[in-house]
Amino acid sequence: MSSVVVLWVAASSPNPDPMNTFGLVRALESSRVFSRCQSQRVSNGRRKQTTKIMSCRRGRSSVVSSSLVVNPAGEMTLSSEEKVYNVVLRQAALVNEQLRSTSPVLDDVKKPQDIVRPGSLSLLGEAYDRCGEVCAEYAKTFYLGTLLMTPERRKAIWAIYVWCRRTDELVDGPNASHITPMALDRWEARLEDLYRGRAFDMLDAALADTVTRYPVDIQPFRDMIEGMRMDLRKSRYNNFDELYLYCYYVAGTVGLMSVPVMGIDPKSKATTESVYNAALALGIANQLTNILRDVGEDARRGRVYLPQDELAQAGLSDEDIFAGKVTDKWRNFMRMQLKRARMFFDEAEKGVTELDAASRWPVWASLLLYRRILDEIEANDYNNFTKRAYVGKVKKIAALPLAYAKSVLKVSS
Repeated sequence: MSSVVVLWVAASSPNPDPMNTFGLVRALESSRVFSRCQSQRVSNGRRKQTTKIMSCRRGRSSVVSSSLVVNPAGEMTLSSEEKVYNVVLRQAALVNEQLRSTSPVLDDVKKPQDIVRPGSLSLLGEAYDRCGEVCAEYAKTFYLGTLLMTPERRKAIWAIYVWCRRTDELVDGPNASHITPMALDRWEARLEDLYRGRAFDMLDAALADTVTRYPVDIQPFRDMIEGMRMDLRKSRYNNFDELYLYCYYVAGTVGLMSVPVMGIDPKSKATTESVYNAALALGIANQLTNILRDVGEDARRGRVYLPQDELAQAGLSDEDIFAGKVTDKWRNFMRMQLKRARMFFDEAEKGVTELDAASRWPVWASLLLYRRILDEIEANDYNNFTKRAYVGKVKKIAALPLAYAKSVLKVSS
């Protein structure tokens, strides 16, 4: 990967073409060659992607124990889950508004009413295909899951995936050392342009079209960029409340972006908010799983994504992690961490059953496969310092029939 990442954030977005109602055609035409290089640019970044869960109101299950925390000054403040709650409500309201304004007999996506210039649709199709190629190259299992979705939803998920990956690459890719907070500010400004229909390149164009077709709020995208800012300035987390917020920023946001595309079963009696909470729970579970799997790898980069207060309570410290020795203290500590991650998976299952039938199978497959990584950590005797837990190909294939059965029967474990 060359200096393309720096180019993305250093260049300003072009002025929109007043004759192009989507503001996409000029960006598409001028970036065909540029965007064909993106698969070389989108290298194998490793942000721990996930999603997040709320609790505390109207009897929702609580995985985080309290909605209030005490700050260093001794003042009571809202916990991270409560800070995220308003984002969940905003996205749920956006979806409900669309449901009220759209007849159930219409297509499952809201079609834009703008008039498109001749030739722009073929270019837009090429933009989505490009996103699919990037997804297929760098997220093979995920890509196969998207093939189980309807064509329209599949393309939209590709566009969201590629934007998230490009954002992640800013601080985790080969050019991460060149990225500054100002560069992330420029990337966020480019996001704002994208939501106004002014796309900078072909891959932006696909997402710009997606957000006109589905009720996807901009805030989760902004929050993911905030997670990148956090990674530039922070490598330790004092407690789980801090880690929870980080998990939301870098991955919980993905659930909020994706559910409007995947859709909720028209026959579901669950509230929109509860489905989003479950999507967030799945993301948090995946993120925690990545963190627990990659303890040794992160330590070699000088990072510890484990709550410092819980380490201390277990009689452990950063030095123990850097030493990389599996002890009884470490095993006991890891058992508690795995238990919490599984609680989030349990919460997520309640919402997967409420998704649209065409989306349930790939989500179930993802959940079951990621959950099994926790089993592999146990099978490695909690040695996540030098051994990487993974689910083998045979186990992956074996999980697909179970995921399909769950998606058809609409049952959770």
